[in-house]
Amino acid sequence: MHWFSLNYVGGGAIFNHMKWFPFKTCLMVLSALFLAPSAWTAVNGSKVLRGHVPRLPANLRAFGDLGQTNELTLAWGLPLRDPRGLQEFLRQVYDPASTNYQRYLTPAEFTERFGPTTNDYQAVINFARANHLLVAATHNNRLVLDVKGKVADLEQALQIKLRRYHHPKENRDFRAPDREPSVPLNLPLVDISGLTDYQRPQPHLQTRSLPAAKQAKALGSGPGSSYWGGDFRSAYLPGVQLTGAGQTVGLLQFDGFYYRDIQTYAAAAGLTVPSLQVVLVDGYDGWPSDGNIEVCLDIEMAMCMAPGLSKIVVFEAGPYGYPVDVLNTMVSSNSIKQFSCSWGWGGGPNATVDNIFQQMAAQGQSFFNASGDSDAFTVGTNSANGVDDPNQPNSPSSNPYITQVGGTTLTTASAGGAWAGETVWNWGYVPSAGGYVGSSGGVSSYYTIPDWQTNLAMNLNGGSTVYRNTPDVALTGDNVYVTYDNGSAGVVGGTSCAAPLWAGVMALINENAVNSGRPSVGFLNPTLYRLVAGGNPILHDITVGNNFSSDSPTNYPAVGGYDLCTGLGTPNGQALLNQLSGVTNNLGLLPGQPVSSGGPVGGSFLPGSTPVILTNRGNTSLAWSLINTSTWLTVSTSNGNLNAGSGTQLTAGLTTNALGLTPGIYTASLLASNTGGALPLAVTLNIGQSLLLDGDFENGGLTFWNFTGATTTNIVIFNGVQRAGSGLPVVHSGNYGMFLGDINPAYLSQNFATRPGQYYLVAFWLINPTSGANQLFNAQWVSGGLTNTLLNFTNPPGFGWTRFAYLTQAVGANATLAIQAQNPPNFFGLDDMTVTPLPAPEFQSVAPVGSGAQLSWNTATGLVYQVQYKTNLLQPNWQALSAAAAATNFNATLLDGTNAAGARFYRLQLSQ
Repeated sequence: MHWFSLNYVGGGAIFNHMKWFPFKTCLMVLSALFLAPSAWTAVNGSKVLRGHVPRLPANLRAFGDLGQTNELTLAWGLPLRDPRGLQEFLRQVYDPASTNYQRYLTPAEFTERFGPTTNDYQAVINFARANHLLVAATHNNRLVLDVKGKVADLEQALQIKLRRYHHPKENRDFRAPDREPSVPLNLPLVDISGLTDYQRPQPHLQTRSLPAAKQAKALGSGPGSSYWGGDFRSAYLPGVQLTGAGQTVGLLQFDGFYYRDIQTYAAAAGLTVPSLQVVLVDGYDGWPSDGNIEVCLDIEMAMCMAPGLSKIVVFEAGPYGYPVDVLNTMVSSNSIKQFSCSWGWGGGPNATVDNIFQQMAAQGQSFFNASGDSDAFTVGTNSANGVDDPNQPNSPSSNPYITQVGGTTLTTASAGGAWAGETVWNWGYVPSAGGYVGSSGGVSSYYTIPDWQTNLAMNLNGGSTVYRNTPDVALTGDNVYVTYDNGSAGVVGGTSCAAPLWAGVMALINENAVNSGRPSVGFLNPTLYRLVAGGNPILHDITVGNNFSSDSPTNYPAVGGYDLCTGLGTPNGQALLNQLSGVTNNLGLLPGQPVSSGGPVGGSFLPGSTPVILTNRGNTSLAWSLINTSTWLTVSTSNGNLNAGSGTQLTAGLTTNALGLTPGIYTASLLASNTGGALPLAVTLNIGQSLLLDGDFENGGLTFWNFTGATTTNIVIFNGVQRAGSGLPVVHSGNYGMFLGDINPAYLSQNFATRPGQYYLVAFWLINPTSGANQLFNAQWVSGGLTNTLLNFTNPPGFGWTRFAYLTQAVGANATLAIQAQNPPNFFGLDDMTVTPLPAPEFQSVAPVGSGAQLSWNTATGLVYQVQYKTNLLQPNWQALSAAAAATNFNATLLDGTNAAGARFYRLQLSQ
């Protein structure tokens, strides 16, 4: 049985099994204009959307129509509101001379400024419904609308006929429209995904046996001298201490993977598997098939180059998924600053894909795309290997809004040692592949040359001064070891090795930026081309080899400077990370991410102390000093000297002043400085605050949660975070809440650090709009191997929003809050979950007052306290000194003014 412990997140419309509920949910390439004809042509009050009919062999005939009652889901793309305004914004945000430099937008800000208007989105929704189509899913940026309906209704709406064909090269049938779709002239629609499945996504990967790898004389430390694990860092980033800490890499995939393979690879290569989160798109169930080797490779390459990544998020759509749906799901995850794609698909350049990539750039996100494995792209859309040919799976390899990555064959000085040289990756003709195999690159016939490529010399490399040239950079694409397919292993080549490696490099660049108090770098190309043009030796210039093939016997050679097989080159050490991140101060402060501690009023706090590491990334020694702005924070050392390339560890801890603070969130800053500048480190102290991350789901997803269960199946969503205004009452407060409506048990949990013996209050709000059979809701507190069931509902009556609260105690150093839910007739709504540490039920002081005593203790508001006493500890029962009462503040006092003779022994009782 296939299983793995991952987080699953779904997107799209939420369905209740019988009913559907739609979500309510100067330097810049982006100045490039399309030279191709308009994507649509006006005809008699309608417009024809072009680019949807594949160019089929002349002798291929349809054998029938698509069944009229069959259902099909399509992704409809809408135009930007202000494309010229977006071009200007992006020019400024990547221009160091602009006051808007690196002032990126959030997804909500992008939608407000540049996304389609709500009226335009509603117009497309109205058009779909008027043609008897269902809205299968809406998207927050309003660039895509997923529409589902019967074939007959789709054909009527789009004025087409869907025909069926036997595929000329693959053992399957496919569908295609008999003409380009037509829609009303004023309808804001630019393209439609899903009318044909003639071309399915293909991975840019080629397999090769271990003996062949040996013959290639690779000098990696992996099996058969292949490259794996730390080999890539040793070759390209020797001595670099950055690991990608605090960074997340997102991977675009059209298949699943076996978690066991990632564990096996990590153990063998000496790595630690980072947190893995799977996001399922377009109804995919995550079950791996033939393409799982690509998914495994991408994960393994990302963690090789950035072994300290906080998380890798795998966006999976499966073999039948639509690229626009996956990309649009990715762009909504603004916490991910670097993405990678190792797949190509058909259809040629696509306006909606372009718009999504521009949104990524506007949000400060990088996207690395494998350029392809078919050697040089030939000139012309319909040529033998035209990069913009809609009939070939080459998209988005000419796209100017992302970084295109070629492949090299690496040679090292020793097994797993330093870089010794590189050539263009080119295996020549490979019979098993049915053609020439090597690093793809060439000239687009669709996109004009971006501004940042106009200063390149093209007289020797065969490039264009008019159109976009690819690739931009390169990395190892040969003799790479991979584990896959639930226990298999082998050596592969392909630009699909290089793209996720570059995403890992980008995680290091952004970690470097964050550590120095700078924003993420965003779209890499404007900065990279500018720096290389300035003579900065931050890349290995690959000058040996070519990507010639029988279709392209003279294009393209590797030359000094830019070429159309390896771009500008491959990474070259710490200088690359410093230059691209804009770091000029050699003093580094780790961790670059904010640190926090927390606990109840009066303590104790976890963690009690935090290590702080200062590093010197320069070639000379430096003096440093540390400024502390808080009375509740202390640091072990405040100044010193650092030798070149060295580091020193300090300890940041809490003073006794922290024990007297009232409930709240307190912030402080450590400022490390030297003559090169200053680096801030934010420190947060949470007193009496919930330990759960995103317990109110306001992050808009399940980023911090572990989730197992169905999310989307055939566009039906059984579980997921739902937005307010969707028509479903799953939001208790704020903008988001959790929808739980699975036909089978689904599991939601989160782990957190606890202190043994500490009391905690677990609370959440729950709603069950409708009673019914087979309903289940179970909440458990798991600590120290012991499970305490807090709530166990089976077929409860319907009820409105209700708060459930439970007093618990930690047994071990970690605890888990686990939720199990099943609700086939309807759904549960879950929101505002908290796990709050409570002050220990003990007296802070007992002071004599006359013949009596005054007692004081810390409290948590809303909890019930009672003071009890004995005059003799051998007495069987405690006596109430005060009535049980709910606390209304964070501390309490009680005067026992009795004149009774003899001693009294006191205790404090706590209840909900």
